[in-house]
Amino acid sequence: MTDISQFLGADHTHCDDLFVAAENAVASADWQNALPHFQAFEVATLHHFMREEALLFPAFEARTGMSHGPTAVMRGEHDEVRETLQGMGQALTEHDAEAYLGLAETLLMLLRQHNLKEEQVLYPMADRVLADTASEMVRQMEALPA
Repeated sequence: MTDISQFLGADHTHCDDLFVAAENAVASADWQNALPHFQAFEVATLHHFMREEALLFPAFEARTGMSHGPTAVMRGEHDEVRETLQGMGQALTEHDAEAYLGLAETLLMLLRQHNLKEEQVLYPMADRVLADTASEMVRQMEALPA
C-alpha cells in the first residue's frame, strides 16, 4: 500500500526533476527546449496542486474540522507559486534568461519551504487521519486527469 506521503512526495520529486531540466535549458540558452521543459514542469506542478486542492485538502478538512489550518496555508502558497510560474512563462516567451533565472531562484526557495512543510507536517497528518481511506485517496489522485 502506498500512503499519501509516499505518493505525493514522489510527485514532488518528479516536479523537481522537470524544474531542473527547464532551468538548465534556460541557463544554456537552449530556447528550443526551454519552453517544452518549462511547460512540462508547469503542467506537473499544477496537476499536483489539483490533486491536493480537489481531493486531499477537502478530505483532510472534513475529517479534522481544520479549514483554516495547514491546508489554508498551503493554498496560499500554491497561489504564490502560480504567480511566479506566470512570470517565468512570460520571461521564457521573451527569451529573458536573467528574469527567468531570478524567478526560478525565488520559486526554488518557495517550493523547498512549501514541500518541506507538506512532507514533514501535512502529509504525515493526512496519513494518520485518513489512514482508513488512504489507498482510495491515492487511487483517486492517480486517476485525476491533468
